[in-house]
Parts: sequence; C-alpha cells; structure tokens
Amino acid sequence: MKQLTLIIITIFVSIISSGCGKKNTSIALPSNVSNENITKNMKLTSPVFNYRDFIPAKYTCDGDDVNPLLEISNVPTSVKSLVLIVDDPDAPGGDWVHWTIWNIAPDTKIISENSAPTGAVQGMTDFGSNKYGGPCPPSGIHHYQFKLYALDILLSLNPSAIKKDIEKAMENHILDQTILIGLYKKSKDFKI
Repeated sequence: MKQLTLIIITIFVSIISSGCGKKNTSIALPSNVSNENITKNMKLTSPVFNYRDFIPAKYTCDGDDVNPLLEISNVPTSVKSLVLIVDDPDAPGGDWVHWTIWNIAPDTKIISENSAPTGAVQGMTDFGSNKYGGPCPPSGIHHYQFKLYALDILLSLNPSAIKKDIEKAMENHILDQTILIGLYKKSKDFKI
C-alpha cells in the first residue's frame, strides 16, 4: 500500500511541476536579447502534430526524415524577415540543432512538407548539413523546439552559419516569437 501511495504522489508531483499540461509558449532568448518590445502574438502550428504531442515517425530518422508542414499566422506588419530554429534541448551533449532557416519572407503562411521557402537560407545543423534533420533521440522522449522569430531586419549570414551565429545576428532585432514543441521517442516498439 505504501508503494502505491508513493507512486500516486510521484505522478501528482510530476503533473503539478509540468504545469498541468498548460501551454507555455515562451522561448528562452539568446543571451543579451531583451524581452521588452516582443509582442508574442505570432503563431506557429502544424496539422501533423499539436503542441507537446508526438511528431509522426515520417518526419524523423525512423521515417522519411523530411520537415513537417508548418503554418505561420499573426506576423506583425513591421517584420522584415522570419527565422526558424529547430533544436533538441534534451540531447545527451546539450542542445542539438536540427534545422536553421532565416530570411523567410514575412508574408509566408506555410512552410511546406519537405521544403524550405523560396529565398530563405538554410544554415548548418549539428548533422553537418544545410537541411532539415529529423528527430532521432538515442533514448527516451525528447522535446523538439520549433522556434520562430520575427525580425526587423534581413540577416546577412552565409549558409555555413550555425545557431550561435544566427542568435548573435538577431540580438536587439526580435519583434515577436513563438514556439511549437513536438515530442519523439525512437524505439522499435514505439511508432507513431
């Protein structure tokens, strides 16, 4: 009985500490980036997975390893470009970058499956390539952050730029931001 009580208490504490499933759309900004003047009205969604739901295997290393369709809305009118950074903060060695793409036109409403918007630049990922690399965690459930930033400038970076370069270039130019988080667990017994 004591063991059952301990399990119930552990589950209850886990639920409370996770915010009871509440949606938290704040993004940890790069260092030296101010939170003031950021409106947080912009939205990033996907028809293939909801916020904090599992990403279908098709978009991972277990499937076709292509980016999912993404939908963008409520972009502020003064925006000059959008930046998308997809990373995994749960990676064993720390943050693992799956996709970086910048100079996305501010009127972009959809990033189609298996494609990058025309005119946008894809940067270097931790896979060593300039394209989307899907979730492929070594163990356990990982959180994949699709972070979208609205900027008041176009970025002058070449395709060899990494996440740190992009974050530095964005400093003091972020007008809005949003995040879509998807989950994935790589396992022969676990398919979505």
